[in-house]
Amino acid sequence: MPKTMTTSVELRNVILCADDFGLSDGVSRGIAELAQMGRLSATGAMTNMPGWRRAAPDLKPLKERIGIGLHLNLTTGAPLGPMARLASAGCFPPLRSLLATAFRGGLDGAEIRGEIARQLDAFEEAHGEAPSFVDGHQHVHVLPGVREALLQLLRDRGYAGRVWLRDPADRTIAILRRPVGRGKALVVRGLARGFARDAQAAGFVTNRGFSGFAPFDLSVPARRIFDSALSNPGRTPLVMCHPGYGDDELRGLDPAVESRVAELEYLRSEEFVDLLATRGIRLVPHPEAQNETGLRRGPSEVT
Repeated sequence: MPKTMTTSVELRNVILCADDFGLSDGVSRGIAELAQMGRLSATGAMTNMPGWRRAAPDLKPLKERIGIGLHLNLTTGAPLGPMARLASAGCFPPLRSLLATAFRGGLDGAEIRGEIARQLDAFEEAHGEAPSFVDGHQHVHVLPGVREALLQLLRDRGYAGRVWLRDPADRTIAILRRPVGRGKALVVRGLARGFARDAQAAGFVTNRGFSGFAPFDLSVPARRIFDSALSNPGRTPLVMCHPGYGDDELRGLDPAVESRVAELEYLRSEEFVDLLATRGIRLVPHPEAQNETGLRRGPSEVT
């Protein structure tokens, strides 16, 4: 029997977004299962990865239930077109190299814009419509040289007012009050400085409040990560997560395998449902959901 979450207190809306749909078949399958259960409210797709086209049909029945966005990727796998400067060997550089290039002003804006366009096209071709939001794998969308190209391209495509953007920064005080992942959160806050202001000036809504950073020690239990991530939320908070089934494809791409399985198991558990109920949290698909009524699926329908 479905378990209904009830609470007498006012519910707080939170976007719970699973990153990396399309990274591998196991990751995609786990995310789709959680979305069907109502345990997620958004997911971002890595459309340059071979797994995207295989798994995209699984998202179509979920269009009215969760936000489905582009997880812009410039650090894993291969670009969808030639990138002579960033990916001269045919594959993206690791994050450390991308950061160094971006902060010395070495990214080619036209080249970055072209790859963003190709990843957007791949999303629309497989999914049948524009993404509901855009964010970045390893938060690359906020980097200098990427940020400007992304905002201009989205405006040129008429996405302003239709697509929202992830701001991966949060208030310093909120970050310091969370016991897990503080170091990563503070670094990303610095990288994302001014992104929300720039996005809003370009006509895009952003979340206000961001969490979900896992610690460098991947052995920290998933329940502790989510307990921390769902504390001290902002006004329209987004919590990222990285669940999935482990498979050989994933093991060849990412060292974080067992931690994804642990997150998947926790999000499937009754313990997670109880955490949402105790905190008075309703999962919603986008930052403006608190201004709407009649959402098809909220936390009262988590099963």
